Formats: sequence, C-alpha cells, structure tokens
Amino acid sequence: MSTTPPPRSAPAGPRPAGDERSAEDGAFGWLHALGPRGRRAFAGAFGGYALDSYDYFTLPLSMVALAAYFGLDSGQTGLFTTVTLVVSAVGGAAAGVVADRVGRVRALMITVITYAVFTVACGFAPTYETLLVFRALQGLGFGGEWAVGAILVAEYTSARHRGRTLGAVQSSWAIGWGLAAIVYTLVFSFAGDDLAWRVMFWTGALPALLVVWLRRRVHDAPTATAAREQDPGRGSFAAIFRPGRDGAPGLLRTTVFASLLSTGVQGGYYTLATWVPTYLKSERGLSVVGTGGYLAFLISGAFLGYLTGGHLTDRLGRRANIWLFALLSALCILAYANIPQGANTLLLVLGFPLGFCMSAIFSGFGSYLSELYPTAVRGTGQGFTYNTGRAVGAVFPTLVGFLADGWGVGGALVFGAIGYGLAALALLGLPETRGRELT
Repeated sequence: MSTTPPPRSAPAGPRPAGDERSAEDGAFGWLHALGPRGRRAFAGAFGGYALDSYDYFTLPLSMVALAAYFGLDSGQTGLFTTVTLVVSAVGGAAAGVVADRVGRVRALMITVITYAVFTVACGFAPTYETLLVFRALQGLGFGGEWAVGAILVAEYTSARHRGRTLGAVQSSWAIGWGLAAIVYTLVFSFAGDDLAWRVMFWTGALPALLVVWLRRRVHDAPTATAAREQDPGRGSFAAIFRPGRDGAPGLLRTTVFASLLSTGVQGGYYTLATWVPTYLKSERGLSVVGTGGYLAFLISGAFLGYLTGGHLTDRLGRRANIWLFALLSALCILAYANIPQGANTLLLVLGFPLGFCMSAIFSGFGSYLSELYPTAVRGTGQGFTYNTGRAVGAVFPTLVGFLADGWGVGGALVFGAIGYGLAALALLGLPETRGRELT
C-alpha cells in the first residue's frame, strides 16, 4: 500500500491578487479582465461591427457590375459612397443620443436592424436613383453601430487595457471585409454580373440573427448606467458644443478637433476602401479571382494592423499611435498608386503594409474618443465626432471618382494622403488620454 500522502487541494476562495495580475498580463489578459458580462458585450460589439463591415463592402466590391448595369460614370458610382457616409453622420449622431438616453445595447440593436434591412432592400432596387436612396438609408444604421458598440465595451474596460480591447473590436472590420471578399469571389464566379450584385446585397440579411442574441445575452455596464441615469444632461448636443467659461472646461474645442481628426483618417481610409477594387480591375486588368487574391493581402494586413495598433496605443499613447500611422499610411498610398504597370507582384506585396497602416491608425479611435467625453454625453460626443468625420471624409471618394476620368484611378488615389495629413494636424488641438479612467 502506498504511503505517499494525497495531494492537497487548492484552498477555496478568491485567488491571490498576484495570480489575478498575472492572468491579466498574458497575451489575452485584456479579455480575461473584462469578466463574463464584459466578454459578452465584446462579442456583441465584435459581431455587430464585422457584419457592419460586410454590409458596407457589398457595394465597393459590386461597383464595376453596378456601373455596367445602370450605365454609370465614375462620378455617379463615387456618389454611392458619399451618400452612404453623409447620411451615416446623421445616423451616428442620432444613435449616440439614443445610447445616452436609453442605453448602449438597445441603441446597438436598432443600428444593426437598420443597416441589415436596407442592405437587403438595395438588392431589389430597379433604378440607380432607388439604389441611391436605399444605400443612403443603410447609412443610418451603418453610422451608429461602431460608436455605440465601442462605448459599450469601453465602459467595461480598465484604462490599462482599453486600447488593445477596442483595437480587437476594430479588427472585426477586417473579418467582415474578408468575408465579403470571399462571398464576392464565389457569387461573381458562379452568377452573371446582372444577378450577382443583387445576391451580394441580399446576403446582408445575416446581421438580423445577431440582434436576437444581443437582446438575450448582452447588458450595459452597471456603473456606467448608474452614472448616466443620474445626470439630467445626458444625451445633449448642447453639452458637447459648450465652450469653457469661468475657469470651467467645456467640450467645444474637443468636439471640433476630434471631428477634424476623424475627417482626416476616414477620408483617407474610405478613399482606399472604395476605389482599390475598381483600381485593381479597371487599371490593373485583374479578374474577379485575381482581385480577390490581391484584396486578401490587403485585408490580412488590415487585420494585423488593428491588433498591433491596439497594443501600441496602450504603450505609446493615443496621439503618438495616430501620428505614426498617419505618416506611414500616406507614404504607402503614394507608393501603391505609383507602382509601374507590369509590376503586379510588387502591387501584391505592398498591399499588406498598406492594409496594416491604414487600419492600425483606427485602433486607438474607440478608446481615444471614449476617454475624451464624460459618461453622460459619451455616446453623443463619440457618435457626432466619429460620424461627422465619415460625412466630411465622404467627399474624398467622390472627388477621386471625378478626378479618375482625367488622372486615372491610381493617380486620384493619391488624394487620400491629404486626409492623413489633416489627421496629424488635428492632434495638435487634443490632449493625451492614456491611463484615463472613464467618469
């Protein structure tokens, strides 16, 4: 009979603080730190933004087929993106107010339902004008989802992990973009162009399934809910435009410069997101499968860029991360648009750093904008500034569309670099917020 004593079981009760700290220092420490309710909120925001991305990219990927079907020029096709983004400013600002007044999760469900319904409706559009209207209405939901989802997760997250947590949520945009590229490749390979673009929009019904799960499993952060409900000024546009007076700080300066920052970053981003598929097909002569392959490099870079940028925004600070990748994104655009004809291998390889840089700059946005505003107007402030940037930045893709007739799409893409320069200048009017707890 063995004389070895049985192993002692671990004592019951909470783990020592050192063990907890160690768990939060690991590669996925930020996820562990959220807790069960926070992880469900993260999953809801992640899924909502991925499907938001999927529904958005049904249009750029179908742009060539739509232009042929309705007989559109470059300016008219660029108008699709501009209308979507301009109306998204209205939807985003409204969703921010709703989030402050009735809660983050309810507002999130409203935005997801809206963009899903009108994406499907686009597939039934009989005319260019009808499609333009449906796409504009899709922008109402598209505009609000990111701001609301980011705030929901930010209010569960500690200052220590907020950058990488919100960067991980932001990475879901690349997941949705990649899924859209895969579906595009399959649909356009097996169906004629006149039907394929409609099928792409019809698949936009997928987000409706997420709403059912959100309603049952996801809840607002309790402490943030209490703070918001106790403030009679919650969800007030007047509050985010109030100047400082009598030594008391106001939010007007923050709102103006945050809107300029958002305009620059999104002007550069949507220029690329809208026109790169057309550039690859029309000026580089790539097939549907070939375009999908080149986009795979761009999207892979984007996914890693979101994750890397999230870590860097916690380590370097919010402003330093945006400055760094504004410069690198502008340089990548200039290089990508000036690759000589026949050097398609270089075009393929350069797609990875281009996707990486233009996405890494976004990773700090969710944490930065959340930290710039107090709880009572966080939804209103973030919804307004982020989506004002979308609306004004939407002018960039349209200008590229009109310039493309004379300069070519590749030459006009250089215009996107101007947006990143504007973003760098806007940071001069904003404070650093790394380490700031949400109040």
